[in-house]
Amino acid sequence: MVRYMSSKESPFVAHILSLLGGIFILLGAVAGLMFTPFWFGEMMDSRWMGGGGGMMRSDGFLSIFTLGFLLVGVVAGIIVIIGAVMMNLHPEQHMTWGTIVLIFSIVSFIGVGIGGFVIGALLGIAGGALALSWRPRAKNIAR
Repeated sequence: MVRYMSSKESPFVAHILSLLGGIFILLGAVAGLMFTPFWFGEMMDSRWMGGGGGMMRSDGFLSIFTLGFLLVGVVAGIIVIIGAVMMNLHPEQHMTWGTIVLIFSIVSFIGVGIGGFVIGALLGIAGGALALSWRPRAKNIAR
């Protein structure tokens, strides 16, 4: 019995779960990008803060900090999608891409999109774990 990988064999379920997770993570981050300036601007209104200033102004540290959280979600979503596509195109590298999907799905919880409404991160984690545990089937070569 000889083990080899056929050209059609790939971690398909891991690919689909990771791809869906990446899409949800990206959608959550984009939703955060669309709605955060609205509520963040309202929170930083000087009337709400009692005439506050300093670091609490909308042009201060807090805005840059929030923008960083938004970008974490966008970048994590894009990397999870790329990882999902690459694990399907290069199944022999399933361990590498599964690890990348797993790590960036966990990182996506940090973003304002909260891991693609949580479901995206959970799908990405499941897809990454399945990619790590996937093994090609052993086949007999008849001579």
